[in-house]
Amino acid sequence: MSKSRFASRTAFDALQIDNSDEESEEEVVPEVVVEESSTEPPVKMTKTAMKKAAKAARDAKRQHRLGLSRDVSPSPSTTPDVPKSHSPAVPTFSLPPEPIAVEPPPPVEPAPHPKESERVPPTTNGNGINGVIQPLAPVVDLAEPPKEVDVPKPISVVPAEPPAPPPVIKAGPAKQTVAFSAPPQPPAPDAEQVKKRQNVVTRTVWTLIMIFGFIGLLLLGHGYMVILVMICQTLVYREVTALFSLSKPSEESKVVDHGKKDPWSKTLNWYFFAVTNYFLYGESIIYYFKHVVFADAQLLPFATNHRMISFVLYTIGFMGFVMSLKKGYLKQQFGLFCWVHMTLLLIVVSSHFIVNNILEGLIWFFVPASLVICNDVFAYIWGQLVGHTPLISLSPKKTVEGFVGAFITTVLFSLAWGSFFMRFDYMICPVHDLGVSAWSSVACRPNPTFIWKEWQIWAPVANFLYTCLGVTIKSIPYVPYHFHLIFMSTFASLVAPFGGFFASGFKRAFDIKDFGHSIPGHGGMTDRMDCQFLMGVFVYVYHSTLIREHHVTVGSVLQTIVSGLTVDEQLELIGDLKRYLEGQGIRIPC
Repeated sequence: MSKSRFASRTAFDALQIDNSDEESEEEVVPEVVVEESSTEPPVKMTKTAMKKAAKAARDAKRQHRLGLSRDVSPSPSTTPDVPKSHSPAVPTFSLPPEPIAVEPPPPVEPAPHPKESERVPPTTNGNGINGVIQPLAPVVDLAEPPKEVDVPKPISVVPAEPPAPPPVIKAGPAKQTVAFSAPPQPPAPDAEQVKKRQNVVTRTVWTLIMIFGFIGLLLLGHGYMVILVMICQTLVYREVTALFSLSKPSEESKVVDHGKKDPWSKTLNWYFFAVTNYFLYGESIIYYFKHVVFADAQLLPFATNHRMISFVLYTIGFMGFVMSLKKGYLKQQFGLFCWVHMTLLLIVVSSHFIVNNILEGLIWFFVPASLVICNDVFAYIWGQLVGHTPLISLSPKKTVEGFVGAFITTVLFSLAWGSFFMRFDYMICPVHDLGVSAWSSVACRPNPTFIWKEWQIWAPVANFLYTCLGVTIKSIPYVPYHFHLIFMSTFASLVAPFGGFFASGFKRAFDIKDFGHSIPGHGGMTDRMDCQFLMGVFVYVYHSTLIREHHVTVGSVLQTIVSGLTVDEQLELIGDLKRYLEGQGIRIPC
Protein backbone atom coordinates (compact mmCIF):
# COMPACT_ATOMS: atom_id res chain seq x y z
CA MET A 1 0.00 0.00 0.00
CA SER A 2 3.01 2.28 0.37
CA LYS A 3 3.83 2.18 -3.32
CA SER A 4 5.64 5.14 -4.78
CA ARG A 5 3.76 7.01 -7.40
CA PHE A 6 5.19 9.17 -10.21
CA ALA A 7 3.30 12.03 -11.78
CA SER A 8 4.19 15.34 -13.33
CA ARG A 9 3.24 18.51 -11.55
CA THR A 10 1.08 19.66 -14.42
CA ALA A 11 -0.86 16.41 -14.53
CA PHE A 12 -1.32 16.44 -10.76
CA ASP A 13 -2.61 20.04 -10.76
CA ALA A 14 -5.06 19.10 -13.45
CA LEU A 15 -6.62 16.64 -11.10
CA GLN A 16 -7.30 19.32 -8.45
CA ILE A 17 -10.25 20.93 -10.14
CA ASP A 18 -12.89 22.75 -8.12
CA ASN A 19 -16.00 20.77 -7.34
CA SER A 20 -18.37 23.54 -8.40
CA ASP A 21 -18.95 21.82 -11.72
CA GLU A 22 -20.11 18.58 -10.19
CA GLU A 23 -22.91 17.04 -12.04
CA SER A 24 -26.08 15.86 -10.42
CA GLU A 25 -26.54 12.35 -9.29
CA GLU A 26 -29.17 11.79 -11.93
CA GLU A 27 -26.65 12.59 -14.65
CA VAL A 28 -23.92 10.36 -13.30
CA VAL A 29 -25.92 7.25 -12.65
CA PRO A 30 -26.75 6.50 -16.31
CA GLU A 31 -23.08 6.55 -17.25
CA VAL A 32 -22.20 4.09 -14.56
CA VAL A 33 -25.09 1.91 -15.49
CA VAL A 34 -24.12 1.92 -19.17
CA GLU A 35 -20.59 0.95 -18.36
CA GLU A 36 -21.68 -1.79 -16.05
CA SER A 37 -24.58 -3.06 -18.10
CA SER A 38 -22.31 -4.82 -20.55
CA THR A 39 -20.58 -6.84 -17.87
CA GLU A 40 -22.61 -7.39 -14.67
CA PRO A 41 -26.10 -6.56 -13.48
CA PRO A 42 -26.39 -3.15 -11.73
CA VAL A 43 -25.80 -3.04 -7.98
CA LYS A 44 -27.24 -0.31 -5.80
CA MET A 45 -24.58 2.14 -4.63
CA THR A 46 -24.58 4.51 -1.72
CA LYS A 47 -24.70 8.25 -2.26
CA THR A 48 -21.15 8.70 -1.08
CA ALA A 49 -19.85 6.04 -3.45
CA MET A 50 -21.77 7.50 -6.39
CA LYS A 51 -20.39 10.99 -5.69
CA LYS A 52 -16.87 9.65 -5.54
CA ALA A 53 -17.38 7.64 -8.72
CA ALA A 54 -18.76 10.68 -10.55
CA LYS A 55 -15.86 12.78 -9.40
CA ALA A 56 -13.39 10.12 -10.51
CA ALA A 57 -15.08 9.94 -13.92
CA ARG A 58 -14.84 13.72 -14.38
CA ASP A 59 -11.19 13.64 -13.38
CA ALA A 60 -10.52 10.80 -15.77
CA LYS A 61 -12.12 12.72 -18.64
CA ARG A 62 -10.02 15.78 -17.97
CA GLN A 63 -6.93 13.66 -17.66
CA HIS A 64 -7.77 11.96 -20.97
CA ARG A 65 -8.16 15.37 -22.64
CA LEU A 66 -4.77 16.45 -21.38
CA GLY A 67 -3.27 13.22 -22.73
CA LEU A 68 -4.79 13.83 -26.15
CA SER A 69 -3.45 17.38 -26.26
CA ARG A 70 0.02 16.08 -25.47
CA ASP A 71 -0.31 13.37 -28.08
CA VAL A 72 -1.17 15.88 -30.80
CA SER A 73 1.76 18.22 -30.17
CA PRO A 74 4.69 15.76 -30.57
CA SER A 75 3.06 13.66 -33.24
CA PRO A 76 4.34 15.60 -36.31
CA SER A 77 7.96 15.03 -35.40
CA THR A 78 7.83 11.56 -33.95
CA THR A 79 5.08 9.81 -35.82
CA PRO A 80 6.70 9.67 -39.32
CA ASP A 81 9.98 8.24 -38.01
CA VAL A 82 8.56 5.46 -35.86
CA PRO A 83 6.92 3.30 -38.56
CA LYS A 84 10.14 3.15 -40.55
CA SER A 85 12.06 1.15 -37.99
CA HIS A 86 9.33 -0.49 -35.86
CA SER A 87 6.16 -2.39 -36.38
CA PRO A 88 2.84 -0.48 -36.62
CA ALA A 89 1.85 -1.49 -33.07
CA VAL A 90 4.82 0.23 -31.41
CA PRO A 91 3.66 3.88 -31.79
CA THR A 92 0.39 3.17 -29.97
CA PHE A 93 2.21 2.04 -26.83
CA SER A 94 5.11 4.48 -26.91
CA LEU A 95 3.08 7.70 -26.61
CA PRO A 96 0.55 7.00 -23.85
CA PRO A 97 3.02 6.24 -21.04
CA GLU A 98 3.00 9.86 -19.77
CA PRO A 99 -0.76 10.06 -19.12
CA ILE A 100 -0.76 6.45 -17.95
CA ALA A 101 1.98 7.07 -15.45
CA VAL A 102 -0.04 9.83 -13.83
CA GLU A 103 -1.56 8.60 -10.58
CA PRO A 104 -5.03 9.49 -9.42
CA PRO A 105 -5.53 11.92 -6.57
CA PRO A 106 -4.59 10.94 -3.08
CA PRO A 107 -6.24 7.79 -1.92
CA VAL A 108 -9.85 8.13 -0.96
CA GLU A 109 -11.52 6.26 1.78
CA PRO A 110 -12.21 2.70 0.72
CA ALA A 111 -15.74 1.82 -0.16
CA PRO A 112 -17.62 -0.43 2.20
CA HIS A 113 -18.70 -2.79 -0.53
CA PRO A 114 -15.89 -4.75 -2.21
CA LYS A 115 -18.09 -5.75 -5.11
CA GLU A 116 -18.06 -2.24 -6.51
CA SER A 117 -14.34 -2.46 -7.16
CA GLU A 118 -14.75 -5.58 -9.16
CA ARG A 119 -17.14 -4.09 -11.66
CA VAL A 120 -14.95 -1.48 -13.23
CA PRO A 121 -11.82 -3.47 -14.21
CA PRO A 122 -13.53 -5.16 -17.17
CA THR A 123 -14.21 -1.73 -18.62
CA THR A 124 -10.58 -0.78 -18.15
CA ASN A 125 -9.39 -3.84 -20.06
CA GLY A 126 -11.71 -3.12 -22.89
CA ASN A 127 -10.46 0.40 -23.29
CA GLY A 128 -6.81 -0.56 -23.01
CA ILE A 129 -6.81 -2.66 -26.15
CA ASN A 130 -6.36 0.40 -28.42
CA GLY A 131 -3.21 1.41 -26.61
CA VAL A 132 -4.71 4.15 -24.41
CA ILE A 133 -5.51 2.78 -20.97
CA GLN A 134 -8.25 4.75 -19.29
CA PRO A 135 -7.46 5.75 -15.73
CA LEU A 136 -11.07 5.11 -14.82
CA ALA A 137 -10.31 1.62 -13.63
CA PRO A 138 -7.72 2.63 -11.04
CA VAL A 139 -9.97 5.35 -9.66
CA VAL A 140 -12.99 3.10 -9.41
CA ASP A 141 -10.98 0.47 -7.62
CA LEU A 142 -11.01 2.32 -4.34
CA ALA A 143 -9.68 -0.62 -2.37
CA GLU A 144 -6.26 -0.81 -3.99
CA PRO A 145 -5.76 1.91 -6.64
CA PRO A 146 -1.98 1.54 -6.93
CA LYS A 147 -2.18 -2.07 -7.98
CA GLU A 148 -4.74 -1.46 -10.68
CA VAL A 149 -2.97 1.57 -12.17
CA ASP A 150 0.35 -0.23 -12.60
CA VAL A 151 1.28 0.83 -16.13
CA PRO A 152 4.49 -1.15 -16.73
CA LYS A 153 2.43 -4.25 -17.39
CA PRO A 154 1.04 -3.07 -20.74
CA ILE A 155 4.30 -1.26 -21.56
CA SER A 156 6.33 -4.42 -21.12
CA VAL A 157 4.39 -5.98 -23.97
CA VAL A 158 5.40 -3.18 -26.34
CA PRO A 159 9.00 -4.21 -27.28
CA ALA A 160 9.00 -5.80 -30.73
CA GLU A 161 11.34 -8.64 -29.88
CA PRO A 162 9.37 -11.52 -31.46
CA PRO A 163 10.41 -10.60 -35.07
CA ALA A 164 14.09 -11.15 -34.19
CA PRO A 165 13.94 -14.91 -33.53
CA PRO A 166 12.51 -15.94 -36.94
CA PRO A 167 15.67 -15.05 -38.94
CA VAL A 168 17.79 -17.05 -36.50
CA ILE A 169 15.48 -20.02 -36.78
CA LYS A 170 15.48 -19.86 -40.56
CA ALA A 171 19.23 -19.51 -40.82
CA GLY A 172 19.82 -22.68 -38.86
CA PRO A 173 17.90 -25.05 -41.13
CA ALA A 174 19.34 -23.41 -44.26
CA LYS A 175 22.88 -24.22 -43.19
CA GLN A 176 21.84 -27.71 -42.29
CA THR A 177 20.25 -28.31 -45.68
CA VAL A 178 23.44 -27.16 -47.42
CA ALA A 179 25.49 -29.40 -45.20
CA PHE A 180 23.31 -32.41 -45.96
CA SER A 181 23.04 -31.70 -49.73
CA ALA A 182 26.81 -31.49 -50.26
CA PRO A 183 27.86 -35.08 -49.36
CA PRO A 184 25.89 -36.82 -52.18
CA GLN A 185 27.92 -34.94 -54.83
CA PRO A 186 31.38 -36.58 -54.38
CA PRO A 187 30.32 -39.94 -55.87
CA ALA A 188 29.48 -38.26 -59.21
CA PRO A 189 33.07 -37.17 -60.00
CA ASP A 190 34.26 -40.67 -59.18
CA ALA A 191 31.90 -42.14 -61.74
CA GLU A 192 32.98 -39.55 -64.29
CA GLN A 193 36.63 -40.24 -63.62
CA VAL A 194 36.11 -43.96 -64.03
CA LYS A 195 34.31 -43.32 -67.30
CA LYS A 196 37.08 -41.01 -68.50
CA ARG A 197 39.73 -43.57 -67.62
CA GLN A 198 37.89 -46.26 -69.51
CA ASN A 199 37.54 -43.93 -72.47
CA VAL A 200 41.27 -43.11 -72.36
CA VAL A 201 42.18 -46.77 -72.20
CA THR A 202 39.84 -47.65 -75.08
CA ARG A 203 41.08 -44.72 -77.12
CA THR A 204 44.74 -45.65 -76.52
CA VAL A 205 44.21 -49.31 -77.39
CA TRP A 206 42.43 -48.51 -80.64
CA THR A 207 45.01 -45.88 -81.50
CA LEU A 208 47.73 -48.48 -81.25
CA ILE A 209 45.61 -50.92 -83.28
CA MET A 210 45.16 -48.35 -86.04
CA ILE A 211 48.85 -47.41 -86.06
CA PHE A 212 50.15 -50.96 -86.28
CA GLY A 213 47.38 -51.98 -88.68
CA PHE A 214 48.23 -49.06 -90.94
CA ILE A 215 51.93 -49.93 -90.91
CA GLY A 216 51.14 -53.58 -91.63
CA LEU A 217 49.00 -52.72 -94.66
CA LEU A 218 51.67 -50.29 -95.83
CA LEU A 219 54.24 -53.08 -95.85
CA LEU A 220 51.91 -55.46 -97.67
CA GLY A 221 51.75 -53.29 -100.77
CA HIS A 222 49.89 -50.70 -102.79
CA GLY A 223 46.85 -52.88 -103.36
CA TYR A 224 46.14 -53.20 -99.63
CA MET A 225 46.44 -49.48 -99.17
CA VAL A 226 43.90 -48.92 -101.94
CA ILE A 227 41.53 -51.33 -100.23
CA LEU A 228 42.02 -49.46 -96.94
CA VAL A 229 41.07 -46.17 -98.59
CA MET A 230 37.97 -47.76 -100.12
CA ILE A 231 36.88 -49.10 -96.72
CA CYS A 232 37.39 -45.70 -95.10
CA GLN A 233 35.43 -43.86 -97.76
CA THR A 234 32.60 -46.39 -97.51
CA LEU A 235 32.30 -45.88 -93.76
CA VAL A 236 32.44 -42.11 -94.13
CA TYR A 237 29.79 -42.17 -96.87
CA ARG A 238 27.50 -44.26 -94.66
CA GLU A 239 27.92 -41.93 -91.67
CA VAL A 240 27.31 -38.74 -93.63
CA THR A 241 24.30 -39.97 -95.61
CA ALA A 242 22.76 -41.32 -92.39
CA LEU A 243 22.64 -37.76 -91.04
CA PHE A 244 19.94 -36.87 -93.52
CA SER A 245 17.46 -39.01 -91.61
CA LEU A 246 18.01 -36.73 -88.61
CA SER A 247 16.52 -33.78 -90.45
CA LYS A 248 12.93 -32.77 -89.85
CA PRO A 249 10.38 -34.38 -92.17
CA SER A 250 8.44 -32.23 -94.56
CA GLU A 251 4.90 -31.10 -93.89
CA GLU A 252 3.60 -33.37 -96.64
CA SER A 253 5.18 -36.45 -95.09
CA LYS A 254 3.43 -35.67 -91.81
CA VAL A 255 0.06 -35.80 -93.49
CA VAL A 256 0.43 -38.45 -96.16
CA ASP A 257 1.71 -41.97 -95.49
CA HIS A 258 3.07 -41.01 -92.07
CA GLY A 259 3.78 -44.58 -91.03
CA LYS A 260 5.48 -45.74 -94.25
CA LYS A 261 9.04 -45.37 -95.52
CA ASP A 262 10.47 -44.83 -98.94
CA PRO A 263 11.94 -48.23 -99.92
CA TRP A 264 14.16 -46.82 -102.68
CA SER A 265 16.11 -44.27 -100.64
CA LYS A 266 18.98 -46.46 -99.43
CA THR A 267 19.05 -48.50 -102.62
CA LEU A 268 19.58 -45.43 -104.79
CA ASN A 269 22.12 -43.99 -102.34
CA TRP A 270 24.37 -47.02 -102.63
CA TYR A 271 23.71 -47.35 -106.36
CA PHE A 272 25.09 -43.86 -107.02
CA PHE A 273 28.01 -44.65 -104.70
CA ALA A 274 28.87 -47.80 -106.70
CA VAL A 275 28.57 -46.04 -110.07
CA THR A 276 30.81 -43.17 -108.95
CA ASN A 277 33.47 -45.56 -107.69
CA TYR A 278 33.30 -47.55 -110.90
CA PHE A 279 33.96 -44.42 -112.93
CA LEU A 280 36.73 -42.97 -110.76
CA TYR A 281 38.64 -46.16 -109.99
CA GLY A 282 38.26 -47.26 -113.59
CA GLU A 283 39.95 -44.05 -114.69
CA SER A 284 42.83 -44.68 -112.28
CA ILE A 285 43.30 -48.28 -113.37
CA ILE A 286 43.26 -47.38 -117.03
CA TYR A 287 45.77 -44.58 -116.51
CA TYR A 288 48.29 -46.44 -114.34
CA PHE A 289 47.90 -49.92 -115.85
CA LYS A 290 47.59 -49.22 -119.54
CA HIS A 291 50.15 -51.85 -120.36
CA VAL A 292 47.88 -54.46 -118.75
CA VAL A 293 44.42 -53.26 -119.70
CA PHE A 294 45.04 -52.53 -123.37
CA ALA A 295 47.00 -55.73 -123.81
CA ASP A 296 44.11 -57.90 -122.61
CA ALA A 297 41.39 -58.59 -125.18
CA GLN A 298 38.74 -59.12 -122.49
CA LEU A 299 39.44 -55.86 -120.73
CA LEU A 300 39.92 -53.85 -123.89
CA PRO A 301 36.19 -53.16 -124.52
CA PHE A 302 35.75 -51.88 -120.97
CA ALA A 303 38.87 -49.73 -121.22
CA THR A 304 37.97 -48.12 -124.51
CA ASN A 305 34.31 -47.49 -123.58
CA HIS A 306 34.74 -46.85 -119.87
CA ARG A 307 33.31 -43.34 -119.75
CA MET A 308 30.30 -44.19 -121.91
CA ILE A 309 29.49 -47.18 -119.71
CA SER A 310 29.76 -44.99 -116.60
CA PHE A 311 27.39 -42.39 -118.04
CA VAL A 312 24.80 -45.01 -118.97
CA LEU A 313 24.92 -46.45 -115.47
CA TYR A 314 24.41 -43.02 -113.93
CA THR A 315 21.50 -42.30 -116.28
CA ILE A 316 19.81 -45.51 -115.17
CA GLY A 317 20.10 -44.40 -111.55
CA PHE A 318 18.72 -40.96 -112.41
CA MET A 319 15.70 -42.46 -114.15
CA GLY A 320 15.14 -44.80 -111.22
CA PHE A 321 15.15 -41.82 -108.86
CA VAL A 322 12.54 -39.98 -110.91
CA MET A 323 10.32 -43.05 -111.06
CA SER A 324 10.58 -43.53 -107.28
CA LEU A 325 9.20 -40.08 -106.47
CA LYS A 326 6.08 -40.26 -104.30
CA LYS A 327 3.65 -37.69 -103.06
CA GLY A 328 4.38 -36.95 -99.45
CA TYR A 329 8.12 -37.61 -99.84
CA LEU A 330 9.05 -35.13 -102.58
CA LYS A 331 10.99 -32.65 -100.46
CA GLN A 332 12.72 -35.39 -98.56
CA GLN A 333 13.63 -37.32 -101.73
CA PHE A 334 15.00 -34.28 -103.59
CA GLY A 335 16.88 -33.21 -100.46
CA LEU A 336 18.41 -36.69 -100.21
CA PHE A 337 19.33 -36.59 -103.91
CA CYS A 338 21.28 -33.36 -103.43
CA TRP A 339 22.76 -34.63 -100.17
CA VAL A 340 24.08 -37.78 -101.84
CA HIS A 341 25.70 -35.91 -104.71
CA MET A 342 27.46 -33.46 -102.38
CA THR A 343 28.72 -36.40 -100.34
CA LEU A 344 30.01 -38.10 -103.48
CA LEU A 345 31.84 -34.93 -104.49
CA LEU A 346 33.47 -34.26 -101.14
CA ILE A 347 34.27 -37.84 -100.10
CA VAL A 348 34.42 -40.23 -103.03
CA VAL A 349 36.19 -37.82 -105.39
CA SER A 350 38.67 -36.93 -102.65
CA SER A 351 39.28 -40.62 -102.03
CA HIS A 352 39.95 -41.07 -105.72
CA PHE A 353 42.73 -38.47 -105.54
CA ILE A 354 44.20 -40.21 -102.50
CA VAL A 355 44.30 -43.49 -104.43
CA ASN A 356 46.13 -41.72 -107.25
CA ASN A 357 48.69 -40.50 -104.70
CA ILE A 358 49.26 -44.10 -103.61
CA LEU A 359 49.78 -45.22 -107.18
CA GLU A 360 52.24 -42.38 -107.78
CA GLY A 361 54.34 -43.63 -104.86
CA LEU A 362 53.51 -44.55 -101.29
CA ILE A 363 55.54 -41.63 -100.02
CA TRP A 364 52.99 -39.20 -101.48
CA PHE A 365 50.31 -40.77 -99.36
CA PHE A 366 52.09 -41.88 -96.20
CA VAL A 367 54.11 -38.72 -95.43
CA PRO A 368 51.24 -36.20 -95.96
CA ALA A 369 48.92 -38.34 -93.82
CA SER A 370 51.60 -38.46 -91.12
CA LEU A 371 51.95 -34.67 -91.21
CA VAL A 372 48.23 -34.21 -90.56
CA ILE A 373 48.39 -36.60 -87.61
CA CYS A 374 51.52 -34.89 -86.26
CA ASN A 375 49.91 -31.47 -86.47
CA ASP A 376 46.78 -32.71 -84.70
CA VAL A 377 48.79 -34.28 -81.87
CA PHE A 378 51.11 -31.32 -81.30
CA ALA A 379 48.24 -28.83 -81.51
CA TYR A 380 46.72 -30.65 -78.55
CA ILE A 381 50.03 -30.79 -76.66
CA TRP A 382 50.90 -27.13 -77.15
CA GLY A 383 47.33 -26.12 -76.40
CA GLN A 384 47.42 -27.96 -73.08
CA LEU A 385 50.81 -26.50 -72.14
CA VAL A 386 50.55 -22.83 -73.14
CA GLY A 387 47.14 -22.46 -74.78
CA HIS A 388 44.96 -19.57 -73.55
CA THR A 389 43.58 -17.73 -76.58
CA PRO A 390 40.62 -19.41 -78.35
CA LEU A 391 41.19 -19.90 -82.07
CA ILE A 392 37.70 -20.44 -83.50
CA SER A 393 34.26 -20.68 -81.92
CA LEU A 394 33.39 -23.88 -83.81
CA SER A 395 36.12 -25.71 -81.86
CA PRO A 396 36.37 -24.14 -78.39
CA LYS A 397 39.29 -26.37 -77.40
CA LYS A 398 41.51 -25.09 -80.23
CA THR A 399 43.88 -22.30 -79.22
CA VAL A 400 46.09 -19.88 -81.12
CA GLU A 401 49.16 -21.00 -79.16
CA GLY A 402 48.49 -24.63 -80.02
CA PHE A 403 47.90 -23.72 -83.67
CA VAL A 404 51.20 -21.83 -84.01
CA GLY A 405 53.20 -24.33 -81.96
CA ALA A 406 51.88 -27.22 -84.04
CA PHE A 407 52.84 -25.40 -87.25
CA ILE A 408 56.49 -24.98 -86.21
CA THR A 409 56.71 -28.51 -84.87
CA THR A 410 55.14 -30.04 -87.99
CA VAL A 411 57.57 -28.25 -90.32
CA LEU A 412 60.58 -29.57 -88.41
CA PHE A 413 59.06 -33.03 -88.18
CA SER A 414 58.38 -33.16 -91.92
CA LEU A 415 62.03 -32.56 -92.83
CA ALA A 416 63.23 -35.43 -90.67
CA TRP A 417 60.35 -37.80 -91.46
CA GLY A 418 60.43 -37.26 -95.21
CA SER A 419 64.21 -37.48 -95.45
CA PHE A 420 64.09 -40.88 -93.79
CA PHE A 421 61.49 -42.51 -96.05
CA MET A 422 62.77 -41.06 -99.31
CA ARG A 423 65.73 -43.44 -99.09
CA PHE A 424 63.56 -46.47 -99.95
CA ASP A 425 62.64 -47.25 -103.54
CA TYR A 426 59.56 -49.06 -102.30
CA MET A 427 58.23 -45.71 -101.08
CA ILE A 428 59.18 -43.44 -103.99
CA CYS A 429 58.64 -45.64 -107.04
CA PRO A 430 55.31 -45.38 -108.90
CA VAL A 431 53.28 -48.54 -108.95
CA HIS A 432 53.90 -50.91 -111.81
CA ASP A 433 52.59 -54.10 -110.31
CA LEU A 434 50.00 -54.32 -107.55
CA GLY A 435 51.54 -57.57 -106.32
CA VAL A 436 54.70 -56.01 -104.93
CA SER A 437 55.33 -55.56 -101.20
CA ALA A 438 58.02 -54.20 -98.93
CA TRP A 439 59.89 -57.49 -99.19
CA SER A 440 59.93 -57.40 -102.99
CA SER A 441 62.87 -56.04 -104.93
CA VAL A 442 61.59 -52.77 -106.32
CA ALA A 443 63.76 -50.59 -108.54
CA CYS A 444 62.97 -47.60 -110.68
CA ARG A 445 64.45 -44.45 -112.01
CA PRO A 446 63.80 -42.03 -109.20
CA ASN A 447 62.03 -38.79 -109.79
CA PRO A 448 64.46 -35.84 -109.95
CA THR A 449 62.89 -34.44 -106.80
CA PHE A 450 64.54 -37.26 -104.80
CA ILE A 451 68.04 -36.80 -106.19
CA TRP A 452 70.57 -35.14 -103.89
CA LYS A 453 72.11 -31.88 -104.99
CA GLU A 454 74.70 -29.43 -103.66
CA TRP A 455 73.92 -25.83 -102.95
CA GLN A 456 77.10 -23.77 -103.27
CA ILE A 457 77.57 -21.26 -100.48
CA TRP A 458 78.58 -17.72 -101.43
CA ALA A 459 82.35 -17.27 -100.92
CA PRO A 460 82.16 -14.42 -98.33
CA VAL A 461 79.67 -16.43 -96.30
CA ALA A 462 81.89 -19.52 -96.52
CA ASN A 463 84.90 -17.53 -95.30
CA PHE A 464 82.86 -16.11 -92.41
CA LEU A 465 81.75 -19.59 -91.40
CA TYR A 466 85.34 -20.81 -91.56
CA THR A 467 86.46 -17.94 -89.34
CA CYS A 468 83.73 -18.57 -86.77
CA LEU A 469 83.62 -22.36 -86.78
CA GLY A 470 87.05 -23.27 -88.00
CA VAL A 471 85.51 -25.67 -90.52
CA THR A 472 85.42 -25.23 -94.26
CA ILE A 473 81.84 -25.32 -95.52
CA LYS A 474 81.49 -24.59 -99.21
CA SER A 475 78.21 -26.34 -100.05
CA ILE A 476 75.10 -27.67 -98.36
CA PRO A 477 73.54 -30.94 -99.58
CA TYR A 478 69.80 -30.98 -100.18
CA VAL A 479 67.08 -32.54 -102.27
CA PRO A 480 64.20 -30.67 -103.89
CA TYR A 481 61.89 -32.88 -101.89
CA HIS A 482 62.83 -30.86 -98.78
CA PHE A 483 61.17 -27.78 -100.25
CA HIS A 484 58.11 -29.80 -101.14
CA LEU A 485 58.00 -31.06 -97.56
CA ILE A 486 57.95 -27.48 -96.27
CA PHE A 487 55.02 -26.63 -98.52
CA MET A 488 53.13 -29.77 -97.58
CA SER A 489 53.73 -29.30 -93.86
CA THR A 490 52.60 -25.69 -94.10
CA PHE A 491 49.37 -26.77 -95.76
CA ALA A 492 48.90 -29.57 -93.22
CA SER A 493 49.29 -27.07 -90.37
CA LEU A 494 47.48 -23.97 -91.64
CA VAL A 495 44.84 -25.21 -94.09
CA ALA A 496 44.05 -28.85 -93.43
CA PRO A 497 42.76 -28.12 -89.88
CA PHE A 498 39.94 -26.17 -91.47
CA GLY A 499 38.65 -29.47 -92.75
CA GLY A 500 38.26 -30.40 -89.09
CA PHE A 501 36.58 -27.06 -88.35
CA PHE A 502 34.21 -27.73 -91.23
CA ALA A 503 33.34 -31.10 -89.73
CA SER A 504 32.84 -29.47 -86.30
CA GLY A 505 30.39 -26.99 -87.76
CA PHE A 506 28.69 -29.86 -89.55
CA LYS A 507 28.20 -31.71 -86.26
CA ARG A 508 26.94 -28.58 -84.53
CA ALA A 509 24.40 -28.10 -87.30
CA PHE A 510 22.97 -31.55 -86.55
CA ASP A 511 23.55 -31.29 -82.78
CA ILE A 512 25.68 -34.44 -82.56
CA LYS A 513 28.97 -35.14 -80.80
CA ASP A 514 30.43 -37.68 -83.26
CA PHE A 515 29.54 -38.80 -86.76
CA GLY A 516 29.27 -42.39 -85.64
CA HIS A 517 30.84 -45.16 -83.59
CA SER A 518 32.93 -46.94 -86.21
CA ILE A 519 36.09 -46.65 -84.10
CA PRO A 520 35.66 -47.24 -80.34
CA GLY A 521 36.95 -44.28 -78.36
CA HIS A 522 37.38 -42.12 -81.48
CA GLY A 523 33.82 -41.75 -82.72
CA GLY A 524 33.16 -42.23 -86.41
CA MET A 525 35.52 -42.64 -89.33
CA THR A 526 34.58 -39.15 -90.50
CA ASP A 527 35.96 -37.70 -87.27
CA ARG A 528 39.39 -39.14 -88.15
CA MET A 529 39.35 -38.47 -91.90
CA ASP A 530 38.00 -34.91 -91.99
CA CYS A 531 41.44 -33.34 -92.54
CA GLN A 532 42.87 -36.21 -94.61
CA PHE A 533 40.48 -35.66 -97.53
CA LEU A 534 41.49 -32.02 -97.92
CA MET A 535 45.17 -32.89 -97.59
CA GLY A 536 44.89 -35.69 -100.16
CA VAL A 537 43.34 -33.40 -102.76
CA PHE A 538 46.08 -30.81 -102.22
CA VAL A 539 48.90 -33.36 -102.57
CA TYR A 540 47.39 -34.74 -105.79
CA VAL A 541 47.07 -31.30 -107.37
CA TYR A 542 50.52 -30.28 -106.11
CA HIS A 543 52.21 -33.46 -107.38
CA SER A 544 50.48 -33.56 -110.76
CA THR A 545 51.32 -29.89 -111.37
CA LEU A 546 54.87 -29.51 -110.05
CA ILE A 547 56.43 -32.95 -109.60
CA ARG A 548 55.03 -35.53 -111.99
CA GLU A 549 57.14 -36.22 -115.08
CA HIS A 550 55.17 -36.17 -118.27
CA HIS A 551 57.11 -38.52 -120.51
CA VAL A 552 56.12 -41.25 -122.91
CA THR A 553 55.52 -44.68 -121.42
CA VAL A 554 54.81 -48.09 -122.88
CA GLY A 555 51.29 -47.85 -121.63
CA SER A 556 50.66 -44.49 -123.23
CA VAL A 557 52.08 -45.69 -126.59
CA LEU A 558 50.03 -48.88 -126.43
CA GLN A 559 46.91 -46.86 -125.63
CA THR A 560 47.53 -44.69 -128.69
CA ILE A 561 48.09 -47.74 -130.91
CA VAL A 562 45.02 -49.58 -129.75
CA SER A 563 42.67 -46.65 -129.72
CA GLY A 564 44.02 -44.77 -132.78
CA LEU A 565 45.21 -47.37 -135.30
CA THR A 566 43.33 -49.94 -137.29
CA VAL A 567 44.30 -53.59 -137.34
CA ASP A 568 46.18 -53.25 -140.64
CA GLU A 569 48.05 -50.24 -139.32
CA GLN A 570 48.92 -52.11 -136.15
CA LEU A 571 50.32 -55.03 -138.18
CA GLU A 572 52.32 -52.65 -140.29
CA LEU A 573 53.69 -51.01 -137.11
CA ILE A 574 54.74 -54.42 -135.74
CA GLY A 575 56.61 -55.27 -138.97
CA ASP A 576 58.45 -51.96 -139.01
CA LEU A 577 59.37 -52.26 -135.34
CA LYS A 578 60.70 -55.82 -135.89
CA ARG A 579 62.97 -54.74 -138.74
CA TYR A 580 64.26 -51.84 -136.65
CA LEU A 581 65.21 -54.08 -133.77
CA GLU A 582 66.93 -56.61 -136.03
CA GLY A 583 68.94 -53.80 -137.61
CA GLN A 584 70.13 -52.87 -134.11
CA GLY A 585 71.35 -56.42 -133.58
CA ILE A 586 68.62 -57.26 -131.14
CA ARG A 587 67.23 -60.75 -131.40
CA ILE A 588 63.46 -60.84 -131.13
CA PRO A 589 62.18 -63.89 -129.25
CA CYS A 590 59.45 -65.80 -131.04
